[in-house]
Amino acid sequence: MSILSTISRLAHEYSEARARYLTERSINALPIELQKDIGWPDVHESRRSPNFSIGSWAGGK
Repeated sequence: MSILSTISRLAHEYSEARARYLTERSINALPIELQKDIGWPDVHESRRSPNFSIGSWAGGK
């Protein structure tokens, strides 16, 4: 794997993590009643490790 493909992959992973973070932040800003209507937080949220952060995008691979 070349260095450019590695950088591209990391940039893509960061972009996805950032988009997920911004989406979660937007949903969390909604009133609790609306969050419940859309099913937020769902089952997957409770399975996530409590140490999840925006910086964890680079650690899993």
